[in-house]
Amino acid sequence: MSFDRLIEKIIEMKNPTVVGLDPKLEYVPEFIRRRYLEQDGLTLKAAAKAIYDFNQAIIDEIHDIVPAIKPQAAYYEMYGHYGIRTLEKTIRYAKLNGMFVITDGKRNDIGATMEAYTNAHLGTTAVGENVSEAFGADALTVNGYLGTDGIAPLLKVCKEKDKGIYVLVKTSNPSSGELQDLKLEDGTPIYAKMGDLCEMWGADTIGKYGYSAVGAVVGATYPEMLTELRERLPHTMFLVPGYGAQGGGAEGLKGGFDENGLGAIVNSSRAVMCAYQKEGCDERDFAKAARREVIRMRDDITQYINLK
Repeated sequence: MSFDRLIEKIIEMKNPTVVGLDPKLEYVPEFIRRRYLEQDGLTLKAAAKAIYDFNQAIIDEIHDIVPAIKPQAAYYEMYGHYGIRTLEKTIRYAKLNGMFVITDGKRNDIGATMEAYTNAHLGTTAVGENVSEAFGADALTVNGYLGTDGIAPLLKVCKEKDKGIYVLVKTSNPSSGELQDLKLEDGTPIYAKMGDLCEMWGADTIGKYGYSAVGAVVGATYPEMLTELRERLPHTMFLVPGYGAQGGGAEGLKGGFDENGLGAIVNSSRAVMCAYQKEGCDERDFAKAARREVIRMRDDITQYINLK
């Protein structure tokens, strides 16, 4: 299954982290922005080209340390078809450099529409006799609140194409509890019920490390629930946002990992992309600053887990 490949990269690099490449144009150093804005004017095309240059440089510096990237689709879609092209190129460039790619799209629908989302991000699209990958990510974040009808099309492609999904279970944002913490008649919180569904959906895709192709998004900002869900969902790989900028600390993450230091991958986005701004170093050193930050993050997190 797909998450076996990710887990093997985590073990090889001794690093259970993923970098969120969610670049706003203002995150891109001025010298890169100026190059493309002078060339193409104040256009979406110029912005998208600058972002791809930025992404490439960061991938070049971190691919030997970090097993995965997680581009958030919205940060590319805002630049129209130029941004979509940058998302596609970023995914392909990361994979060429041996990285696992999780597209953060939080997609959900039913029937033929969900099949289209699935084919776009994880599967293939046929044009006559020619079959191609549109984006070619290894995994996709999805919203499970339409139930099995919205997940089943994904499961078929996960099995056929060795892909994975991460279902929103307990998200890291402050208002997540308005719905996710509500309790059902039997006292089970909604987030826990969604986690139980992840276990059910992934039951026949469990790989050699004990984790299925159906993962869960569980925020670092709720360490008690992270620990609770790890115990409740033994076959569900966690994608853990909220570390660093959103307030989730490294020590609180340890409950999301199993006894082998596996079962979770922790995301950091802005802290990596904007490391050069925090350091106050020369902006031309932005990629090296990103490298220093991912090393710091790795060491911060792995001091609390028993990664074998």
